[in-house]
Amino acid sequence: MKNGSTTPQPEAAHGTLTSYTIGFVLSIVFTLAAYFAVVDHLLVGGVLAGAIAALGVVQLIVQLVFFLHLASESKPRWNLVVFLFMLVVLVILVFGSLWIMYNLNYNMASPHDVDTQIIQDEGISK
Repeated sequence: MKNGSTTPQPEAAHGTLTSYTIGFVLSIVFTLAAYFAVVDHLLVGGVLAGAIAALGVVQLIVQLVFFLHLASESKPRWNLVVFLFMLVVLVILVFGSLWIMYNLNYNMASPHDVDTQIIQDEGISK
């Protein structure tokens, strides 16, 4: 209870210096791993893209756990609901933008390019 109130106030989950330091070091390690994988050409093509995506996801989890304290509450249900809603909005935004850009590319093409694309898509031979 705070300030003489009679209702119990939930305490905010704060990290310790150790948890922040661990999160910071892990973030730096994953960032440098992605950087050196690209700069030193350790991986190529689709393997490189997959490794970068995997390192990004791992770093996202580190950020959520160590800095945003997503899993540190006794009842993290609302944090999880808000996070999942944010993911849904993000997916809609990204894929909607890609869809719009694809359609703009198609609709802004010259008539010759459109004919060529249709012939290619339909498998029509001249």
